[in-house]
Amino acid sequence: MNDQFRLVVITGMSGAGRSTASKALEDVGYSVTDNLPADLIGEMVARARVPDSTRGRIAVVVDARSGLEFATLDAALQRLSEDAVPVTVLFLDADDEVLATRFEETRRPHPVAAPTVVESIAAERRALDGLRDRADMVIDTSDRNVHELREAIRDAFEEQDRPMRVTVTSFGFKSGVPRVVDLVFDVRFLPNPHWEESLRPLTGLDDAVRQHVLGSPDAEEFLERVRALLGFLVPRYEAEGKSYLTIGIGCTGGRHRSVAIAEELAAWLEDRGDVDVTIRHRDIDR
Repeated sequence: MNDQFRLVVITGMSGAGRSTASKALEDVGYSVTDNLPADLIGEMVARARVPDSTRGRIAVVVDARSGLEFATLDAALQRLSEDAVPVTVLFLDADDEVLATRFEETRRPHPVAAPTVVESIAAERRALDGLRDRADMVIDTSDRNVHELREAIRDAFEEQDRPMRVTVTSFGFKSGVPRVVDLVFDVRFLPNPHWEESLRPLTGLDDAVRQHVLGSPDAEEFLERVRALLGFLVPRYEAEGKSYLTIGIGCTGGRHRSVAIAEELAAWLEDRGDVDVTIRHRDIDR
């Protein structure tokens, strides 16, 4: 049997970037089959796992073009789990308004037939609701361009034996909590640089803002407590097989306090050396 075999199932909302994700996986050595009926996944896996197969890493795209019978995909995933097949379910998502805009701009018909694009998106989301919950990795492309999505895919799948991937994301509550996040910490209790005229145009990446935020006794105690919590949680998440962890740090606008704290927390995680850390500042330029 092919011990190096890996399977990625790409699914998610139409217009969220499945084609881009497919090409990115091909770039890192995956053989990708597009629009595969879910009930054929088992047969493809069986062919790829024979001893002389050269197809060590494969990916399949399963989406609404084959209909909305996602219960079939759920059953196929259950069988793969029972057979101990190493599989990662990648779910691509985006806000409904973003998806509608993308379809209007490209003038392509939505694969789910409905009177309007908005109704098509709503029908597809209802059908995919349970599948999104069981996905191993969810990437929200609402505020990602094509290059950022490709980079995220490469980071996640280029090396299969990397440690757990931890993403630390700063954001502003006024723009909403990120759709994909496991842990959220609210740092609006810290001193707000926005009210200091000299600091207002700066961001949490600037030393003056960092000193203003991190110099607070509350910031020091907060970081100490969060580090202790993550020191407890991370190894237990890994023991349960969790491959990806997203930590959200939120303040009012997402430019000052959350950025400074996110940078500090990401640096601490990197120093630990047992996780692969990525940092994103969603609202720093808003």
